[in-house]
This record gives sequence, structure tokens and C-alpha cells, in this order.
Amino acid sequence: MVGNILIGLVLSSAIGGLAYWRGSLTVSGWAGAVLTGTLTFGFGGWPWGLLLITFFVSSTLLSRYKARVKEQRAGEKFDKGGKRDFAQAVANGGIGALLATIYGLMGEPAFVLAAFIGTMATVTADTWATELGTLSTKPPRMITSGRVVEPGTSGGVTVLGTSATAVGALLIGLAMFCFLLLEQVFSGQALNPPWWVILAGLCGGVAGSLTDSLMGATVQAMYRYPSGKETEKRVGRDGTPNTFVRGWPWLNNDLVNLISSLAGAAVAIIIAALIGSLV
Repeated sequence: MVGNILIGLVLSSAIGGLAYWRGSLTVSGWAGAVLTGTLTFGFGGWPWGLLLITFFVSSTLLSRYKARVKEQRAGEKFDKGGKRDFAQAVANGGIGALLATIYGLMGEPAFVLAAFIGTMATVTADTWATELGTLSTKPPRMITSGRVVEPGTSGGVTVLGTSATAVGALLIGLAMFCFLLLEQVFSGQALNPPWWVILAGLCGGVAGSLTDSLMGATVQAMYRYPSGKETEKRVGRDGTPNTFVRGWPWLNNDLVNLISSLAGAAVAIIIAALIGSLV
């Protein structure tokens, strides 16, 4: 385990440093990536660490894809910009790091593995939905009412964004299946990877991402610029406070991500239990 922790520290520092250099992380975001990466590698093992990297790399690449177009369409809507800070890093990877620690200390129970897959599938699916959904040529519709809203509006969904949700979630399930299979190959174990992780990733990720959209449409704190446009930001770029208009004042985007991850983890556990793979 000590060796895995050291490997996790080195890899997460290097990948985080590269992301910081490329402008994808702030300094605090780099620190958050090192913390979550070290714990995930150290206690979960390299399949868990590789899954975290899969999320981080794919999400970073998508965030840079047509970034200027997305900024023009919805940049004023989102609470955080393209650079992820400590709070975002922990909101996206903190639960996974905690689950990895529990997994290592409790003797690798399968339900914790399922929870981890559901969590990582959720943050991946939600990121993919946001990054690609904003590029949709058709305007989003509010998930609760179906009314047309502006691109980037919390709770707004599109066919493109929803499709990206499913693809991102499925990616996590398939990736974890492959990583666990390779672990068995390299360790000389009998080849019997838990195929349920694929379905757990797909269902957990989609459920978690939809939970995020539902909360964004109903209870997430939302504000309004002096111009009248709705936003997640409490304060404008010029420092002017925005007017609170709806939701729970304490429930910001990072907390919504955190709660959605828990929902995705719960669904993944249920999927694994229904298939009969938990012991």
C-alpha cells in the first residue's frame, strides 16, 4: 500500500502539474488533484487510479474543445470557469478518494467498488453533458417543465447533452471493466472480471447526472445579473453582487455535484446488488 501511495503521489503531482501548466487547474486545484489522486491510487489500487485519470483526462480535453464557443454561449451562466479550483477537485474526486480509503482499509468490499464506479461515472457524465450539451444547435429545455431556456441554464437539457451523459457514464463502466481485467492478467489470477461494473457505470452515471439537472432546476441557488440574465454566480466578474432569485442559498454548484455523486453511487450499488454480484 505504501508503494501505491508513493506512485499515486508522483503521478497525481505530475498530471496535476501538467494541467496547471496548460491552464486547466488553479494552484489550489492542483493541490486538490494531488490529494484525491494519492488517496485513490494508494488505497484503491491502480485500476482505481487509472479510472480517476480517465475521468480527469477526458474531462480536461472536452473542456478545451471549442472552449471559445462555449464561453460565448454560456460562460456567464456557470459558477466556475475553465480552471478547476480545490473545491471543484474535491467535489469531483473527493468522494472517490474517500471510498478508495474505505475500500483499502475494510478489505476491498464489492459494494464500495460499486459506489466508486457510480461516483466517477456521475462526475464524468455530468461534465460530458455540460461540455458537449452547450454546443447543441438546438436550445435546451428545462428538465422539469420542458420550456426552452438559454444554453448553460441549470436544469436545461438537450438531446446532445443527454447522449453525452450516457456515453460518458458508459466509458467509465467499460474502462473499469478493462482495468480490472488487466489487473487479473498481470497478477496471474483466473480471468473473471465483474462484468456488472459496465451496467453500474452506465446506470449510476446517468442517474447521478439527471439528479444534478433536477437539483439545478429546483433547489440549487441561482442568481440574476443586473441585465436580468440568470446565473450560478453570486458575484459578477466586476465584483458586483448578483440578486438571489431561487433555490436554497447554501446549495451551490459544488454541493450539487457532491450530492449527485452520492446518488450515482447509490444507484450503482443497487445495480450490482440486483445482479447478485455483491458478497
